[in-house]
Amino acid sequence: MNTKQATKRLALWTLIWLICQALASFGPLIVWQEQASVTLVAIGLTVLSGIGMIHANIIHLRSLDELQQKIQLESMALTLGLVLVFGLAYSLLDTTDIISVDAEISVVVIFMGLTYLAAMLLNNQRYV
Repeated sequence: MNTKQATKRLALWTLIWLICQALASFGPLIVWQEQASVTLVAIGLTVLSGIGMIHANIIHLRSLDELQQKIQLESMALTLGLVLVFGLAYSLLDTTDIISVDAEISVVVIFMGLTYLAAMLLNNQRYV
């Protein structure tokens, strides 16, 4: 599969996962109230579509040339390391009551996205 097709496939699976995630998050609040079985189905669809998205990402990575793969790998490695270190530190700040707010996963996800974006920009600038 060429890179353009793999990118489109990844975008489609990401969109499907995003819609399922939104449905699982907001469905119980807006569409179906207090129906745990429907929520479980929505969460199951989210997990299945997430697996599809991961598979599409692997296919996408394999479609890239060696330099693009190197840029991706280094960006992902930096993101993983920073999210692990700062995510756990953030959690510890909450569990030890050093911060007054609850540590929310959404903060970690935003941090991860911004870290990956910055790493991709820096690595593209460095190698391209």
